[in-house]
Amino acid sequence: MTFDMLYSKIHRATVTDANLNYVGSITVDEDLLDASALRVGQKVEIVNINNGERFSTYVIKGKRGSKEMCLNGAAARKVEIGDKIIVIAYASFNQDELETYKPIVVHVDDENNIIEITNELIGSDN
Repeated sequence: MTFDMLYSKIHRATVTDANLNYVGSITVDEDLLDASALRVGQKVEIVNINNGERFSTYVIKGKRGSKEMCLNGAAARKVEIGDKIIVIAYASFNQDELETYKPIVVHVDDENNIIEITNELIGSDN
């Protein structure tokens, strides 16, 4: 049996752009990709804190240091520049892997600067 668990998330990032005329995806600053261990092409779920929208897309690499968080294509209709979002990735773990399981949680400020990287989930007893 496997369990679908939070693998990684970027918490309360600020949308910096919304590009309707792009093919699709979310463009994320390469520094944030490194910190969160997200991969180019990886499926992610986007949760818009401002309007409650929840949708899936895939990751593309943005310019390192740009603080970019840009929703592209149809996803651009789900956000406004300045909205707060959570970028979430899940992975499947077997029972043995759960013994050492630790999610990656990247907290950012209003300008998408990394302020903390932790393995703890708020409200959990980890």
